[in-house]
Amino acid sequence: MCGITGVYTFSETGKAAIQRLQAACNSLRHRGPDSDGIYTHGAVGLAHRRLSVIAPTADANQPFADSSGRYTIIFNGEIFNYKALAATLQAKGGSLRTGSDTEVVLQLYILEGQEFLKRLHGFFAFAVYDAAEDTLFLARDRFGEKPLLYYKDVDKFVFGSELTALLELGVPRELDYTSLYQYLQLTYVPAPASMIKGVKKLLPGHSLFIKRGKVKEAVWYKLPFDAEKAAQNPLTYKQQQVKLRQLMENAVSERLVADVPVGAFLSGGIDSSVVVALAARQHPDLQTFSVGFPDQPFFDETRYARLVAQKYKTNHTELLLTNQDLNGHLTSMLSNMSEPFADSSALAVYALSQHASQKVKVALSGDGADELFGGYNKHRAEYKFLNGGAAVDLVKGLSFLWDVLPKSRHANVSNKVRLLQRFAAGARLSAKDRYWYWATWQQENEALALLKPIFREAAASRFYEARKKRILDGIDGNLYSLSNVFWADWQLVLANDMLTKIDLMGMANGLEIRSPFLDHRVVKFAFSLPEVSKIDASLQKKILVETFNPLLPPELLKRPKKGFEIPLQSFLKTEGRSLIDEHLSDKFIEAQGIFNLKEVKKTKNLFSSNNAAPVQTKLWTLLVFQDWWKRTM
Repeated sequence: MCGITGVYTFSETGKAAIQRLQAACNSLRHRGPDSDGIYTHGAVGLAHRRLSVIAPTADANQPFADSSGRYTIIFNGEIFNYKALAATLQAKGGSLRTGSDTEVVLQLYILEGQEFLKRLHGFFAFAVYDAAEDTLFLARDRFGEKPLLYYKDVDKFVFGSELTALLELGVPRELDYTSLYQYLQLTYVPAPASMIKGVKKLLPGHSLFIKRGKVKEAVWYKLPFDAEKAAQNPLTYKQQQVKLRQLMENAVSERLVADVPVGAFLSGGIDSSVVVALAARQHPDLQTFSVGFPDQPFFDETRYARLVAQKYKTNHTELLLTNQDLNGHLTSMLSNMSEPFADSSALAVYALSQHASQKVKVALSGDGADELFGGYNKHRAEYKFLNGGAAVDLVKGLSFLWDVLPKSRHANVSNKVRLLQRFAAGARLSAKDRYWYWATWQQENEALALLKPIFREAAASRFYEARKKRILDGIDGNLYSLSNVFWADWQLVLANDMLTKIDLMGMANGLEIRSPFLDHRVVKFAFSLPEVSKIDASLQKKILVETFNPLLPPELLKRPKKGFEIPLQSFLKTEGRSLIDEHLSDKFIEAQGIFNLKEVKKTKNLFSSNNAAPVQTKLWTLLVFQDWWKRTM
């Protein structure tokens, strides 16, 4: 787990970027506090910041070259099966001089070329330079656990783990208004776009090969998804459970591999509890970490996490946060966002990562399970819509009531009203429009209204429609089913929200976060299952719950699904109020010239009223962008 950045130049003018490589490397220090290094050769420069997790010795520092000096690699990630791969290399006569997974990756590339990627178990983003052929090869892991951004013009190709590194290398600081438009709806910018015009995110499972000034992109991994085939899965439900248990046990075992202390996040939900239950059996005295809000009971789940910790006798600690504590972490958290990212739970993940990093360098998590097995509210909503019935007709018929009743994410009754209103509104739409409505935080017309009129055409352009089409392509068709929604969430929500969150917040604190649910064998198996194994009229994540319920406290199985959130409304109305005054003042909005002052004032006024809940996320999304814009542009 590290930070990488580099330059491949096409002209003398482009070589100026190599002189900025040290500054780009320094901008990634938080990702790798243990060591750094720079390699230059003619028109190419590579830089690396290291967080030592496997083989934490100086001989494994990077950039790392083979014994001939021809090939040099910079690598970010972990390969969990590197010992088995190393044994295979040595059996073929290969010689390894370190115990690192980085050297194994380099040697496999030298011997097998780009095809070797399919043999890797783990997550990664890396670059290999071949000095003899003057080529550069870059690749990203299957699901996008590790980030890789790049920019190309006539003079150079530059890349890095975070946007800040590219900006240090001289990328023009020009806002992409289509990305801003999508961000205002989703709270993040979906790949392959970024908030800076011309900067792209390499898509998960993709690679780039650069030779003689030409950049060729290839797909080396594609998510296995065949809804028709899944519906005809030959395994009985009992056999599916047995296989899931075996795959998860293996995935957890692999992710416990490290030469440094390993712990686990424990939220009190099913997903992280399953991971801890399996890990604690293999790792005595496992350290577990929870975050809670004792002053805000609706958001506090520490008592459920405590039950799991007690059952497995883990070395458990709780980080209890007040609004004042959240405010104390705010500035540092925001400063570690190289691109606007407004999933507000990132603030809690940041605080928890900082707390955990004082004791461990690696933490297991339960990310990915909701997308694999149908854990989100929209999955339940889509299931109900597709199956219909009198209850569904009643909810749709009472739309007028849900529209006028108070809605909030901060109390059980008003949150239920909020969900009923969203269901009724979505149920009137086509499959694609319904998915987009349930995936976004504000509708297109609302997001567009926030921008000044001169930017609206650029924002809602054909590029926007093309990007949106790419996201929604798997949602429609003759074989449409709930499995299409799981697939879309894997591509959109997991890759761009959940994985971005844990990478940014973990690496900001020198903490590597690993999720066993992202093991590619677990993912392949989950997407081969029929919907009936995942969700029915009474239970979500059915196969996960029923497979592992003997391992979990019964109280966890009886509780309703609860998302991981912070008390955002309460925070912004108290300690976070100064952020509103600073970033959304009339004077600043006018001087900045991006947003429609009238709409911003309307949002602020609504938030200050007794009807704050519908606009709290909209307000937070604006605040995060403003903070980034002030630091970056």
